[in-house]
Amino acid sequence: MGTFTLITVIATGLMAGVFFAFSVAVMPGLADLSSADARTAMRRINARIQNPVFLLLFVGTLVLCAGEVFRGRAVGGLLYAVGCFLVTVVINVPMNNRLDQADDAYWLAYLRRWTLWNHLRAVACTASAVTLLLGL
Repeated sequence: MGTFTLITVIATGLMAGVFFAFSVAVMPGLADLSSADARTAMRRINARIQNPVFLLLFVGTLVLCAGEVFRGRAVGGLLYAVGCFLVTVVINVPMNNRLDQADDAYWLAYLRRWTLWNHLRAVACTASAVTLLLGL
C-alpha cells in the first residue's frame, strides 16, 4: 500500500469515527433530552462542526477518494463519495437547515431520520476504509 492510499484510509477512518460517535453517543444522548433542549443542542453542534478542521477532513477525504478512484480503487473511493459525502450534502445538511427553522414537534422525526442516515454514513466510511485497505 502506498502513502497516498494510507493517508486516504486514515482519513476515511477518522470520518467513520466521527459518524460512529454521533450514532452511538451523541444522538442517543440527545434523545434523552426534551425536544426543546435536544433541538437547541443539535443546532449548536451543527454550528460547531462547521469548522476548518472538520471541513478540511470532510472535503479533503473526498478529494483523496477521488484520487483513489482514478488509481484503480473505485469501490473504496465511491463508497465515501456516495455513502458519506453525497448523503451528507443531499440529506443530512438540508435536514439540519430545516431544524434551524422548525419547531420542537419536528425534533422526533428529525432524530429518527437523521440518525438512520448517519448510521449509513458511518458504515459507508468504514467500508470505504476497509475496501481501500484491500485494494478495491
